[in-house]
Amino acid sequence: MDLAPEELQFLNIPEILRESISIPKRSPKTFYLITLTLIFPLSFAILAHSLFTHPLLAQLQNPYQDSSQANHEWTLLLTIQFCYLLFLFAFSLLSTAAVVFTVASLYTNKAVSFSSTISAIPKVFKRLFITYLWVTLLMFIYNFVFVISLVLLIIAIDTQNSILLFFAVIVILLLFLVAHVYITALWHLASVVSVLEPIYGIAAMKKSYELLKGRIKYAAVLVSAYLVVCGIIGGVFSGVVVHGGDSYGVFTRIVVGGFLVGVLVIVNLVGLLAQSVFYYVCKSYHHQGIDKSALHDHLGGYLGEYVPLKSSIQMENLDV
Repeated sequence: MDLAPEELQFLNIPEILRESISIPKRSPKTFYLITLTLIFPLSFAILAHSLFTHPLLAQLQNPYQDSSQANHEWTLLLTIQFCYLLFLFAFSLLSTAAVVFTVASLYTNKAVSFSSTISAIPKVFKRLFITYLWVTLLMFIYNFVFVISLVLLIIAIDTQNSILLFFAVIVILLLFLVAHVYITALWHLASVVSVLEPIYGIAAMKKSYELLKGRIKYAAVLVSAYLVVCGIIGGVFSGVVVHGGDSYGVFTRIVVGGFLVGVLVIVNLVGLLAQSVFYYVCKSYHHQGIDKSALHDHLGGYLGEYVPLKSSIQMENLDV
């Protein structure tokens, strides 16, 4: 990023995206390899796993199959789902770690290469994993309240209680439109904090909460746009590739499927770059800057380099 730290706070959403898209040009080989080895497998798995689960679900809905066959298909389905979630979790954290580390290295003018990024991932991954556990706990609470709201909605429909029905609908909408988007923004920013600052876990979430103040609208737009685009891609893939066997030929489904995977790869890469840029935007908005020298040493610490005693990479107040 060529902009001065104090200028980043003035970036609007189109400018944040433009800045994010320009970053790979500074080290195209590194980002090409990160995309090929981490983001592409992640994007492919997100779309392609339904190709394996859809036939099993169709078989399980067959009322004429015997119990032993059904048990076998349930076991296979649960195994595929477990492996998919494990793969999704691992490559999501790996992709985040690689992109955030590389963007920060470029920001501090540190030498960037694919090998140095891969070497740093193990320590970065541990920090991200701890942060993810806290986010998972928060999501568990969110889902619990969401399920309770759905139960209230069903009870309201059965009892024809208009007041309870209205309350349940409002709560469900607020949970989806506000809480889900906010938690997602909190998680993404906390992931960047976990890599770039000497805190992680609940401390990173608290720092993320502080950084979002004053920029929550930007975060909501970015997260909502990402979720909507991914939803559209997933919907088209499901309609054409997974369920479109009777309407589309094999060649068409292969071409459309490959194109959608490529689009999702670009969306995921830009999303990871944007969350890194948004971190610096939030820092600048709060009139804070980064000690680039200390951040340079902090990143080198992931590689086992000698780290001299310097000031914390925590943000220092800038003179306005």
